[in-house]
Amino acid sequence: MGTNTDPLLEWESWLGWFVAVLLAVVAAAAIVITVRFTLTRLARRREWLAEMERNLRIPGSVLCLVVGLWIACAFTLPAGQGWWPVAERVFLIATILSGAWVLATLVSFGMSRLMLRSVAGDVSTVQGRRRRTQLTIINRLVIVAIGVVALGIVLFSFPEVRAVGTSLLASAGIVSVIAGLAAQSTLGNLIAGLQIAFTDSIRVGDIVVVEGMWGRIGEINLSYVVVDVWDERRLILPCTYFTKTPIESWTRRSDKIIGTVYMDLDWRVPIDELRAKFTEIIEAAPEYDGRSANVLVTGAEGGRVTVRFKISAANADDQWTLRCHLRESIVTWLQREHPEALPVTRVAVEEPARPGR
Repeated sequence: MGTNTDPLLEWESWLGWFVAVLLAVVAAAAIVITVRFTLTRLARRREWLAEMERNLRIPGSVLCLVVGLWIACAFTLPAGQGWWPVAERVFLIATILSGAWVLATLVSFGMSRLMLRSVAGDVSTVQGRRRRTQLTIINRLVIVAIGVVALGIVLFSFPEVRAVGTSLLASAGIVSVIAGLAAQSTLGNLIAGLQIAFTDSIRVGDIVVVEGMWGRIGEINLSYVVVDVWDERRLILPCTYFTKTPIESWTRRSDKIIGTVYMDLDWRVPIDELRAKFTEIIEAAPEYDGRSANVLVTGAEGGRVTVRFKISAANADDQWTLRCHLRESIVTWLQREHPEALPVTRVAVEEPARPGR
């Protein structure tokens, strides 16, 4: 009669909106649970699917929830309110950002799996470190690109920003000035980071001497490099530092390295016995790789002789340990067996000439 019984109008009430939101939450939860259940079952044959599900659990849930709430609000009471355009823009931005989050998570997971497969069992070699460094840089570059594209889409969803952006892009002079300024700082470091990754100048895990400090390359990011110094400090340097400044690398082509120990001893040191003791010490040391070892007198001046012990090891850590062990063992042996070989300072005292003589 005069009563409108059209059920569609019921959704245009606050009660209808509440029911729609509740249904959207339930639907999002159902989708997430179904995907998790499916991936968990498939993970019995493919273990990596379980790891992918764990990584996508939060961003995927957020994306489903945002899309569900957007749909629920678009077909109920809020769609007819004066503030709905603002809320719809918020939903659009949230959808774009959560979608970028899901995509970045998938990219990171794929890169990590690729890194495990390509570097598995080979992480300590030069080739393994090279692949690890390049994949890490590519991963971060792709994630940054996803973030930049998502931010650009968000900004260009505003008509005002789109108009300003179009006019700026139409001006080649302004674009060139902006690119020139960026290239001096951020863009310059980005290009240097890519250069480091693909020219293979340094790699994650390399042993280097930077600013007079011995350390290991811990991270190579798009704009800076972290060097783990031996005393647990962290030296953070811009990528451009490694493209402009000479550095000392101990693992450029191979982890194998030759070290030296120098000792200033007295002229009475028995070289043959010292050489025999040196051979005995290094042959018993597990760090010695058997490639090179000798004892040479490289100097004889100032009342002392300089003895050089040359030793080789499979990597920088073993070489450092072997040098310390050799130094301690030789010093202890000399103190016990040949104290006369320890360095001494000789002073000749002459009697003054007597008057009249």
